[in-house]
Order: sequence, then structure tokens, then C-alpha cells
Amino acid sequence: MTASTYIGRFAPTPSGHLHFGSLVAALASYLDARANHGRWLMRMEDLDPPREEPGAQAAILHALESYGFEWDGETVRQSERHEAYAKVLDDLFNHGLAYACTCSRKQLEPYNGIYPGLCRNAGHDQQDAAIRLRVPELAYHFTDRVQGEFRQHLGRDVGDFVIRRRDGLYAYQLAVVLDDAWQGVTDIVRGADLLDSTPRQLYLQELLGLRQPRYLHVPLIVQPDGNKLGKSYRSPPLAPGQATPLLLRALRALGQPPGDELLHASPRELLDWGIAHWDATRIPRTLTLAEAQLS
Repeated sequence: MTASTYIGRFAPTPSGHLHFGSLVAALASYLDARANHGRWLMRMEDLDPPREEPGAQAAILHALESYGFEWDGETVRQSERHEAYAKVLDDLFNHGLAYACTCSRKQLEPYNGIYPGLCRNAGHDQQDAAIRLRVPELAYHFTDRVQGEFRQHLGRDVGDFVIRRRDGLYAYQLAVVLDDAWQGVTDIVRGADLLDSTPRQLYLQELLGLRQPRYLHVPLIVQPDGNKLGKSYRSPPLAPGQATPLLLRALRALGQPPGDELLHASPRELLDWGIAHWDATRIPRTLTLAEAQLS
């Protein structure tokens, strides 16, 4: 990979402040980009205003800066990209590749998250309806740089999936594919909780004639009960005064342990060390890591 071919990104959701799990994902993305002499972009995935915490966007950017991260260009916000999403969604709908769905959550409860196609041929109007993308009865697979081969049968394991919600908000799967293509992202480094979303994104990329990025899914940092760190589980936000110990811990979680001589290094020194010594093959090949077991 060269400077002209590698473009990475970090795309947090402003539903709360960054926590240690966010730091691990940001660090992996940043180090992989910089070690490959690439660009590292910042994108706010603010698709869901009701879930957004006031002040979270500014707090996220401030936390990253205080931990030594530097990104290229201006921060992109998905809330400013609705026109692009609407155009593609309308094209998909008008070509019969997507359809309106009026199913309620209660109706879908018995199907364990796999849409059974109840509205597939109903011909509903878009108004007061979700929009679902028709999926083929095919298996999609890719080779993740850490997790290896991953395969998912879209028809059997997922079903037709939502690309615009009933309340009019655009769904993550549509927005992330369009934004990654628009920003020229070549390499996506993110948490393993998004591994099973990737085949849906591969299908959308294929459908829209978009380039497929390379993928690397790092282990998700979880609580003792198995739930991922996050606002809903009261995970503590990143503290500015803890940058060095938390960066050291995140490096170790990613299989890149620094020597004792860096125990009191500045955040910038730790990031520079991480860039110089980055080896993605040393990232643990597991979907989760228990926070309590990390040194």
C-alpha cells in the first residue's frame, strides 16, 4: 500500500462520550493508516438525532485531540449528507430493488431479527413506511485481515434489510456505504461488533457499482457480563489525564505492547511508537476481549 492508495477513517456515533472500547478502535484505525503512509479521516455518524447526546460531538473530537490523534481534512457529518442518501434510495426504490414496509416491531418479534418478506410484494407507498432493500438468496463472503474468512447468506441469515427507517431517518447500512465511497475510503478498521454487517455492505457496494474496501475488525472490548463497553452500560468516558496509561493499555489489547521505557511517554510519543512498530498480524484473532483481563 502507498500514500496514494490508503485512506482510512474513524466514524464515531455521538450518542455519548468516547470510552476505552472506542479508544481501541480509534487507535487501530489510526495506526494502520499512518503505518501505511495513508490519510486518516474523521466522520460523525450522527444519523439518529433522538439518540445524540448534547455536546457529544465536540467532546469526542476534544478527547481524540487530547490523546494525540490528528486527522486529515474537515470532519464529515452524516446529518449533512441526506440529499445524497435520498437520491440513491429513490433510485433503488424506482428500479424495484427496494420497497416500502409497514411491519411493526410486534409483527416481526417471532422471526428473531430475520425479515420474512411480509411486505416484499405488497406495493405499499413510501409514506409512513420503512424502506427495505431486497436481498438475493446468495452467500456473501470476504477475508477480514484479522478475523479471516467470514460468510453470510443474506436471504437466510438477514432477510431484506432497512435502508430508511419508518420515522424517515436513514439507516446505517446505506449511509456508511455511500460515505465510504464518497470519501474514497480504501481500508475500514473497526470493532468486531460490525463484522456481520459487512456482507450487507458488500451487497450494496456491488449493487451500486462501488469499490470494495479492505476490512479489519478488531476485538470488541466487553464487560464481565459480555456486553460491550458503551454509554448504556455506564462505561467511564476517556479522561484527559489518563491518556498515557489508557493508550498503553489499548496498545497491549491490540497485541502491540510497548517496552517499559515508554511507561511515562507522552500520548504523541506513544502514537509515534505505535506507527513505527504496527503489525496488524499481532492483533488477537478473537471477537471479544474482556476489559477486566487487560493489563
